[in-house]
Amino acid sequence: MNFQEQYEALVRSDPAYEGRFIAGVKTTGVFCRPACPASRKPKAENVEFFPSAREALLAGYRPCKLCHPMEPHEPVPALIRSLLEEVEARPDVRIRDDQIRTRGLDPGTVRRWFKKYHGLTFQGYQRARRLGLAFGRLRQGEAVVSAAFDSGFDSLSGFGDTFKKTFGASPTKTSVRSLIFVTRIPTPLGLMVAAAVNDGLCLLEFADRRALETELKDLERLLEARCLPGTTPVLDRLAVEVDEYFAGRRKTFDLPLIQPGTPFDQAAWRALLSVLYGSTVSYRDHAITLGRPEAFRAVGRANGRNRIAIVVPCHRLVSSDGGLTGYGGGVWRKRWLLDHEAGRLAVSGRRP
Repeated sequence: MNFQEQYEALVRSDPAYEGRFIAGVKTTGVFCRPACPASRKPKAENVEFFPSAREALLAGYRPCKLCHPMEPHEPVPALIRSLLEEVEARPDVRIRDDQIRTRGLDPGTVRRWFKKYHGLTFQGYQRARRLGLAFGRLRQGEAVVSAAFDSGFDSLSGFGDTFKKTFGASPTKTSVRSLIFVTRIPTPLGLMVAAAVNDGLCLLEFADRRALETELKDLERLLEARCLPGTTPVLDRLAVEVDEYFAGRRKTFDLPLIQPGTPFDQAAWRALLSVLYGSTVSYRDHAITLGRPEAFRAVGRANGRNRIAIVVPCHRLVSSDGGLTGYGGGVWRKRWLLDHEAGRLAVSGRRP
């Protein structure tokens, strides 16, 4: 996509280009969505384009108050939301492509949306949900045959192959004790990946964090579990509370947390929960709080091992001089989060 195509899309406020670029206007210092409704469009020489809001922020632009580019555009179209609701209500029922068409949707569009937001096709998502349902039945003592067919699998061999590929062993020999359900949550700072077991939230990270795959594998090992796409009441609550946080309506989270780690790590993570919204604490002062004033470097390492961003607010730890040091989601996000909590942003989440 070249400059001219992007500029023409901006001039006509084309919603089809949403998510494909961000436009920075040099004369005003703001950046906009492709579909910004502003009636007066900038001249071409006064515009530069960025792949995302991140690059525009780093280039010194601020969000437009008219089109709110830091607010994710509608992430779940109504018809796709209805598909998700159907799957969650009856994960044992398979929705085929021809049935998708009768709902007024193009199967290719649905496939691309699920690949983008869940990392697998819609059919793959349904298969994973059926597998999760079967796993739950097996854990409750059901026979393999009934667990397979009652969960919507067409054949016992197909169920066995799928189960073994996912869990590394047959349904009767697996050592996996539980499931970790994984979903994605859109935020003004980009997609976040969330994971939870039945007892609580165990991960919330930005989807582009390089350590994310390692963290999920560590959770599988530590919890003797396997990750599958899906949702739980905890994840549903999390999505609401994250939206409220970015909209400026929530300062603390009310969620059960599961954080396997060393005793020191767990103590450091618990202490983070006492760092108030809108404030910061130095690594050294945090170490003093833990009764280990000499362990400020260890505090930094524990901070880096926190798997539940924002909810466990590791972004509120700073250097003794107030400087922003490393953050797994990127220092630019850490700066934005602190500015958001301190009320220093002209536009924060969904509020102008």
